[in-house]
Amino acid sequence: MAYAEKVYKVKHGKPTKSYTWKAKFLLPDGINYGSKSGFPTEKTAKDYGLDQEADIRAGRWIDPKLSSKHFGTWTQEFMRARPKRGQTVDTRWKQLQGHILPRWQHTPLRDITWFAVDAWQVNDLRIDDVSKGHVVSLMSTILTAAVDARHLLANPLVGRRRTKPVMVLGVVPKKADESKWYPPAQVIQVAERLGFEDGFQLLSAAFTGVNWGEGLGLESDHLLTREQLDIDGTPWSCPVLRLVQEVAEYEERGPNGEKLGTVLRLEPLKNEHRIRDVDIPPFLAGLWQHRAEVWPHRFLLSTESGSWWRRGNWGKTIRPAADGRPARERRRGVAAREGWEPLAPGLTMRGARHTHDTLQEQIMVAASLMYEQAGHKPRGIKGVYQHPTVTMRQHRLDGLQTVFVRAMLGLGKTTLWGLPVDLELPQK
Repeated sequence: MAYAEKVYKVKHGKPTKSYTWKAKFLLPDGINYGSKSGFPTEKTAKDYGLDQEADIRAGRWIDPKLSSKHFGTWTQEFMRARPKRGQTVDTRWKQLQGHILPRWQHTPLRDITWFAVDAWQVNDLRIDDVSKGHVVSLMSTILTAAVDARHLLANPLVGRRRTKPVMVLGVVPKKADESKWYPPAQVIQVAERLGFEDGFQLLSAAFTGVNWGEGLGLESDHLLTREQLDIDGTPWSCPVLRLVQEVAEYEERGPNGEKLGTVLRLEPLKNEHRIRDVDIPPFLAGLWQHRAEVWPHRFLLSTESGSWWRRGNWGKTIRPAADGRPARERRRGVAAREGWEPLAPGLTMRGARHTHDTLQEQIMVAASLMYEQAGHKPRGIKGVYQHPTVTMRQHRLDGLQTVFVRAMLGLGKTTLWGLPVDLELPQK
């Protein structure tokens, strides 16, 4: 049972006649007592103790020692207790070390309020608004774990809507959406300039939507055939790329977030929705088959030496091919180099994927098929009951084939990298 006891003040090492009251209350273990000092009267101290015991019986009591733990200390415990994929761990530590911990590391958990966090993300975070949302979301995840660990009674951030920054004069307008995707003819030209060894993965990304890491993980065993029955029971098949793994590039982290160096690792895909078969149109199926036959390395989109591409090295390769480069005369120790005119300034692998998704919208691919091919789970009840049919699949393949053929004819090309390609238009 809770009770109160006097605590005499000490001056020059000797007790004085002045005193305050300390609350004593029985802890959940039923043996030890907790305490809190500084009450002016016996009644207020005892009432506090009784309130604590009532909360303990009701299952809502939080140990003050735990709720006063600093956010930085709890973050270390959280990161060790919740292992994630290497890329996710690196991303979280970047957000923590770059933005969250400099402000909140020494703040007790119980002192974190939504008002303070919202004001901080609006006024002090010097990052784009989407990144602000990711940072606040990570903080909320960590505080939810604190609730689960009985460090807090409630997460002050959960379910709250962030205040958006006030727009002022002089704000640079966002990049137009038109600049995020590129006409197929431009993608084809850049891919051919890169050569079959390097340009094939750019072309493939633009007509399949396969992302960077997924493409690097493709092996010859992943070139398969989908077999499916049409609505009327007619057998149907098409070539596919089976995606089951990816090459991840990230900064490896130690248990306390210390950097251990950049690594390239072959990892399983993030979830069951990412594991999928991507249907490929006829022109690309022929090129993939040729790639598998002539490429001497295990991974079909590796460098010429057989190693995985690093993003930085790929950037050095694609930038001059897309953006152009000046000519260089021959001189001692340096070979001559022809100049290149710009073909698709700013084109990246992400831009190629934007192109693919934009093309799918243009040729009116069914939403259920778009989600499946991208490895995303559709939201809502339609994601449960709607599924791609043979007609939907064939419509997508016909549309992509038509786009490619028309782009090639517009460029006056009948081959790519000196290789024959299927330029037959689908039958209507």
